[in-house]
Amino acid sequence: MTKNFERSILVTGGAGFIGSHVVRLLVNKYPGYRIVNLDALTYAGNLENLKDIEGAANYVFEKGDIADEQLVGSLFNTYAFDGVIHLAAESHVDRSILDPLQFVRTNVLGTVVLLNVAKKAWQGNYEGKRFYHVSTDEVYGSLGEEGFFTETTAYDPRSPYSASKASSDHFVMAYHHTYHLPVVISNCSNNYGSHHFPEKLIPLMINNIRNNKPLPVYGKGENIRDWLWVEDHARAIDLIYHKGKDGEKYNVGGFNEWKNIDLVHLLCRIMDRKLGREEGASAKLITYVTDRPGHDLRYAIDATKLNTELGWQPSLQFEEGLEKTVDWYLQNQEWVDHVTSGDYQSYYETQYHKR
Repeated sequence: MTKNFERSILVTGGAGFIGSHVVRLLVNKYPGYRIVNLDALTYAGNLENLKDIEGAANYVFEKGDIADEQLVGSLFNTYAFDGVIHLAAESHVDRSILDPLQFVRTNVLGTVVLLNVAKKAWQGNYEGKRFYHVSTDEVYGSLGEEGFFTETTAYDPRSPYSASKASSDHFVMAYHHTYHLPVVISNCSNNYGSHHFPEKLIPLMINNIRNNKPLPVYGKGENIRDWLWVEDHARAIDLIYHKGKDGEKYNVGGFNEWKNIDLVHLLCRIMDRKLGREEGASAKLITYVTDRPGHDLRYAIDATKLNTELGWQPSLQFEEGLEKTVDWYLQNQEWVDHVTSGDYQSYYETQYHKR
């Protein structure tokens, strides 16, 4: 690595949905930083997400598993990282119910491997160093009809996925308190936007509406989520990495709650208009399926701390962001066709069975 850089940052999971937006932002905004993207390229990791920056002089891709301590150690030796932005994770709740151990291996063991290697590499010389762990609001459990998750809300995970993320959060903070490792954590609400693997609600519905396939809605669709445009999340990550305080947590939310069924109806209306269909045509595709076990009723993030301390707030109204998202998927059907091939089809058939 002959060229000198102001900073050298490891981004884990940078070929995934949120990670690719973070990598793109950092590579373009900070030409003086070297951004190294470590991704195992499992089913949701796709290097096509980063075609536009793959030739950038300050960008490097490394294929590998965060739980491989020898590999992670060699990357620290090669690139002399000042910082880690850790996004790599198994993240789909339904998959965690089918295979909890894979979530333990990646989300818990993988995080501890990264912490261990960073601690060893930095050897207590933490000036200018930072380990940033990106987590989820699902660690807090489920809310009733009122109230919000804050940074001090007690953890109450309800699925193998959220339990694995809660565990990784605790390990990160334990390394801060025990070894004084300079860490920050953020817990974010549901993201939406381009390059989202189509097993998640919004891209799944867009793709199915376009192809006149059933729109599977769990239970009665009464579950409520707070939605945030992924590029606003990437901006928040950039801000927290540079300006956040060591040992602190920051909640990132869109101040934007929607019932799943209302969101699906909104997508139907947008898609009918953009595809030139009769109003109400796509809504006829809605199909209610058996609710998943441990399905949390409501998530809602209070992002006041991030707003007041660091000055962040969402840039887009939800309807505007959703229009942008729909346009991207309609204009990038080749990308959608590519990622929905292979084992995704068999998974879809087993997961979203009709009642």
